[in-house]
Amino acid sequence: MTHKLSLTETQRQVLEHAANEPDGRLTWFPEGVKGGARKKVIDGLCNKALVTDIGPDATVGQDLFLAPAGYEALGIVPPALPTNHPDPDAEAVLAATEAQWVAEQSEADAQQEVAQRKPRTRENSKQATVIAMLQRPEGATVAQICASTGWLARTVRGTFAGAFKKKLGLTLTSEKPQGGERVYRVQEVAK
Repeated sequence: MTHKLSLTETQRQVLEHAANEPDGRLTWFPEGVKGGARKKVIDGLCNKALVTDIGPDATVGQDLFLAPAGYEALGIVPPALPTNHPDPDAEAVLAATEAQWVAEQSEADAQQEVAQRKPRTRENSKQATVIAMLQRPEGATVAQICASTGWLARTVRGTFAGAFKKKLGLTLTSEKPQGGERVYRVQEVAK
């Protein structure tokens, strides 16, 4: 059982005009159909799958073309698609180019991911100074960091938890030697 689509007079006129175009492109609308009214006509045709943005040469773009269902709604047999037999040499070049592009994209994505993981700190900032202190082999104590930055001890500890661990993703380790102050270090990431 076939279901007959109901078309408005404007939709029918637009489809008939597109069916007369060599490529089925929607290029014409009635004189009074502009702006919002034109959008409503196009939306109605798209919702019924009577038009598509894929042209006969398989290009996707801004233009709209009559879909096979659009021809059928008018009672017209859709034109046959061209049967191009691709050149095997061109296909090989295309496949090689696509493979190269995919490899370049993967490398670019990997580099971007690495760049996003690196701590984003300004040089010569207090934060950069503290990170440098924590990266030293001997590490740093809260008192040393306070003396270097002028921060209070609670600010240093808050920076460890907030900026360093949460925002920058650094892993901090600490150890307390017998009878000494707790020493903090940035744990090196295994490569």
